[in-house]
Amino acid sequence: MNRFLWVLPVLAVLAGTSCQSAPASLASAGVLDKELKLIDVRINNKSIGFNRNSLALEGFGEIFTLTFGSERLSGVAAPNRYFAPYTLGSNRSITVSNIAGTLMAPIREPDKLKESEFLSYVENAYKWNMVKNNLELSSKGKDGSEVVLVFSL
Repeated sequence: MNRFLWVLPVLAVLAGTSCQSAPASLASAGVLDKELKLIDVRINNKSIGFNRNSLALEGFGEIFTLTFGSERLSGVAAPNRYFAPYTLGSNRSITVSNIAGTLMAPIREPDKLKESEFLSYVENAYKWNMVKNNLELSSKGKDGSEVVLVFSL
């Protein structure tokens, strides 16, 4: 009997670490009603070189944002404001309905990411996750590529 007493502390440690899982909802992740700013875009696990600091220097400091309300997301693309209903499913799945927005013509757009690409990625999002206090939206590109949009709080 004594030779199995070491099993109890090991099981207790394993049970404690398995309880520290990712948040189950956007509310528990602390992102509801907060403006998130895009800080990285990865296509097929490779960063496209998106840089928020460079955007600010180019006069694009307030674009590519995302805010989740209880049933609707919204934000600023480049330069248009957008919004769409969304639903959450199990295992952090997300479905974004058709995005609507203002129809301003951009005078110029950032080189690394066009507004139409950003909106397409948001609309095609299928999963969300919190990684190092950042919200990651997994999506698909028009060519089927895996896209991850990374937003900071």
